[in-house]
Amino acid sequence: MEHSLRHARILITGGAGFIGSNLVEYFLARDNEVVALDNFMTGRRDNLAGYAAHPAFRLLEGDIRDRQLCRRAVDGIDYILHEAALGSVPRSLRDPVTTTEVNVSGFVNLLFAAQAAGVKRFVYAASSSTYGNSPALPKREETIGKPLSPYAITKYVDELFAANFTELYGIETIGLRYFNVFGRRQDPQGAYAAVVPKFAAALLQHRPPVINGDGSYSRDFTYIDNVLQANELALLAECPEALNTVYNIAGGERTTLLQLFQALRDSLGRFDPAVVAIEPQYGPPRPGDIPHSLADIGKARTLLGYRPQFDVQTGLRQAAEWYYRHLAE
Repeated sequence: MEHSLRHARILITGGAGFIGSNLVEYFLARDNEVVALDNFMTGRRDNLAGYAAHPAFRLLEGDIRDRQLCRRAVDGIDYILHEAALGSVPRSLRDPVTTTEVNVSGFVNLLFAAQAAGVKRFVYAASSSTYGNSPALPKREETIGKPLSPYAITKYVDELFAANFTELYGIETIGLRYFNVFGRRQDPQGAYAAVVPKFAAALLQHRPPVINGDGSYSRDFTYIDNVLQANELALLAECPEALNTVYNIAGGERTTLLQLFQALRDSLGRFDPAVVAIEPQYGPPRPGDIPHSLADIGKARTLLGYRPQFDVQTGLRQAAEWYYRHLAE
């Protein structure tokens, strides 16, 4: 990247989460002031512990469902990176009400507060789940299907609200449809853990991970550093065509769950040789899951200058070292 965003004041919602805390680290390292907003429903305090004494960092504890808090949070802010959400498909099937309150009402609260405060740009985490039952591969931003879960519906509704606020109020928005992000600080604990850290934790405990389905389901797994690049590019974008739209943010390659397991097992085996003998178990497919996902990243490449620096194999090697240091007992 030829230039970086510097000396800006950035609000990162969900700042104690996996992606949010990586964004906090990234933008503090580039001489920006960062305010992290989190209610710690899913975020972890230890993700931000290393920045508590940083002179350019401030933690604001609270919930985006609180309108008054959103107004306070955006005061004096130049840019917003909105990562706060309840991001689990199974959770949304179990509790669609809370998922909707957080992901839609909270989103609108923050978007409206940002518009009223004159925030320069609102960049938000959209989701590949928006593509729903569309069979088309690769996934292109203009073609979506029927959402398959309450979570997917909420993320699509967010895109509609963002577009509407741009038309009505003139606020600049960019949505980044993340595809299966993985990497350091991703929590393997709990019923709703993402597949990569969940596999890693099981392998490092010498237990067979459970693959939902027969292993043929495929995803476009995306290493965290690619997502950091995309967020900065979204904040730096200047041409009108690049604004007020959504982008696929992915690696642009398709990996089955079985291939993912094998590659992760090989990467962890460099640190723990006993891992390489472990074979997976197989369970039923999860309700609400789409069978296959692969992103066309041409739009992000053309309009944002997005160039993913990590493919799946390289990202897994990077992540495996972090998982070994933090998850091995």
